[in-house]
Amino acid sequence: MGTSGDRRSWRLLIETEPRSGAWNMAIDRAMMEAAGEGIAPPTLRLYQWSPPAVSLGKGQPFTVADLGRCRAAGVDVVQRPTGGWAIFHTDELTYSVAAHSDEPAVAGPLLEAYKTLSAALIAGLQRLGLDASLAPAPAPSSKEGLIACFAVPYNNEITVAGESSASGKKLMGSAQARNQRRLLQHGSLPLTGDVSRAVDYLIFANEEAREELRDHLRDHATTASDAAGRIITFAEAAAALCDGFTAALNIDLVPETLTQGEFARATQLVAEMESVAAVEY
Repeated sequence: MGTSGDRRSWRLLIETEPRSGAWNMAIDRAMMEAAGEGIAPPTLRLYQWSPPAVSLGKGQPFTVADLGRCRAAGVDVVQRPTGGWAIFHTDELTYSVAAHSDEPAVAGPLLEAYKTLSAALIAGLQRLGLDASLAPAPAPSSKEGLIACFAVPYNNEITVAGESSASGKKLMGSAQARNQRRLLQHGSLPLTGDVSRAVDYLIFANEEAREELRDHLRDHATTASDAAGRIITFAEAAAALCDGFTAALNIDLVPETLTQGEFARATQLVAEMESVAAVEY
């Protein structure tokens, strides 16, 4: 799925050094704001997290996370500028796309832009040897209850296709924020590890409910390495996604850095988030 017209250039940020949850979300938001103002180009950012973090959807209370367990384990808790449910970030590649809403690759209705970016992600995953596709709409009953918050592949989330043991399992989910002139979409590709680790840092009515979700996650979600049957590193995944974006969106990716204005805005946002976290967390 290429875009029409002349081939365009996007900024590429590949961050080989992981950042904290507050910094990661602050940078994504600063990029979105700058793109909306027309003072930064459309950007693909690929990044990592350290320490591990629970990110909460916009508007979700901090009490969704088990703050005592998070503190004891050194796990960050941070809110995203996008909606959705709590996500645990570790051993993964996270991508974000920030752009002006008039950018041809993401122009049009929200769902159309989501599908366009999903096509780019799938093109990249296929370069890793993963048989990835968009999930069909789930049956209504599969959205009921707590399990659906973390494990059920919703319409337009990326799953593993084919006939492998990982077939049908959720591989990648994304969330999008769009208002006025700006768009931000980001999502996570788990690379290795136990996909059920999220349940260790969330609140449950009892331990039976926690273990029920742990089992469900292992049955319904997977990592890139497990789906491929080999270890996939951050560097390999980043290179593949870059190739997928350039091919699917008909763009050139130009390695650059944040502008001074974006970095200053991110620094301000980090201070604000850390102030909120000091009260909540």
